[in-house]
Amino acid sequence: MAQAVKRQKAKKGTSEPKDIIVLEDVSKSYSTGAPALNGINLKIKRGEFVFVVGDSGSGKSTLIKLLLRELLPTSGSVMVNGQDVVRLKRRKIPKFRRNLGIVFQDFRLLKDRNVYENVAFAQRIVQVPTREIKKNVPAILSTVGLAGKYKAKPRQLSGGEQQRVALARALINKPSILLADEPTGNLDPKNSWEIMKLLEEINEKGTTVLVVTHNREIVNAMKKRVVTMKKGVIVSDEEKGGYIDED
Repeated sequence: MAQAVKRQKAKKGTSEPKDIIVLEDVSKSYSTGAPALNGINLKIKRGEFVFVVGDSGSGKSTLIKLLLRELLPTSGSVMVNGQDVVRLKRRKIPKFRRNLGIVFQDFRLLKDRNVYENVAFAQRIVQVPTREIKKNVPAILSTVGLAGKYKAKPRQLSGGEQQRVALARALINKPSILLADEPTGNLDPKNSWEIMKLLEEINEKGTTVLVVTHNREIVNAMKKRVVTMKKGVIVSDEEKGGYIDED
């Protein structure tokens, strides 16, 4: 009986933290001495959908790089998925990033490989068996509406289709967090809305989604949580918020 109670307590102790991203008093200064971030405090709950907005130079890109562990803060604490990013050993970074999906404005596809290979590449990196890749890739391509395009090269696809491939690649390893850095920046309004609808569907299935964007129309229409940054600080954090006009 006592052992059963101990096991139950141990199980409770290993439960996932409610907040999947936690930044406490985070500052980041570059070699010029100018602060890119200045005392940022931010908590994002598991399963949330959050927009991060602000003008160029507000610190949005630096924030994303800290979450990816591409940069370390000058001071403060960064916790992602229960892991202290600052103390993370270099050899453990690849494993840490497996739980993060990332989508960029410029797609970053492998131009010499077809759609199937672009998506499969993300699984080969983490040594998923070939038989599983053959099941997983068609399934995720179907999810993003590209089931019939698996043989196409990136140059044969529209911008919206290329971003869907990038999204499939980001999701293939079932990350707990999806970071989207200006995912609609190179897309027309129709494709932009289709990508945002996909991101919303992904979020509804449990993935935490963080979107950095300048797209005022989308932010105002979707009524998600909106974190507004200006000159390295958070100036607004609103549930069901909108794009704030800065003077």
